[in-house]
Amino acid sequence: MKRSDLRIAVVDDTAVSRHLITEVLDWMEVFHYTTYNNGSSALAGLLASPVHMVISDFHMPDMDGLALLERVRRTPGLQRLGFIIVTGRADANMIANGRALGLNNLINKPFTKEQLRRCIESVTGPLT
Repeated sequence: MKRSDLRIAVVDDTAVSRHLITEVLDWMEVFHYTTYNNGSSALAGLLASPVHMVISDFHMPDMDGLALLERVRRTPGLQRLGFIIVTGRADANMIANGRALGLNNLINKPFTKEQLRRCIESVTGPLT
């Protein structure tokens, strides 16, 4: 896939975390991204303007990352989106639940820009 074609939704309730992810996307020359500060607004935004991939924080109030993943997988037109969870502490139960829901990948905080790039490309394939 071409970097110039890739569209990503970044979902995190913390502005600093959203910025860290979009900073890496800018470094990767992936410029088509939208940010959301909660799962509910992200779901509404995805329905209005679909993307190729969602990068979502796990721990968010109201709708956490797994709940968002579940809603995405149940929503016609969104089911095939790539989905990456970002978390500060992944446990075996959360990982198992995510895999059962169709999670494509997971990355732990803190991460380097190279780690996030590899995480994204494990879902999209090499970006050209």
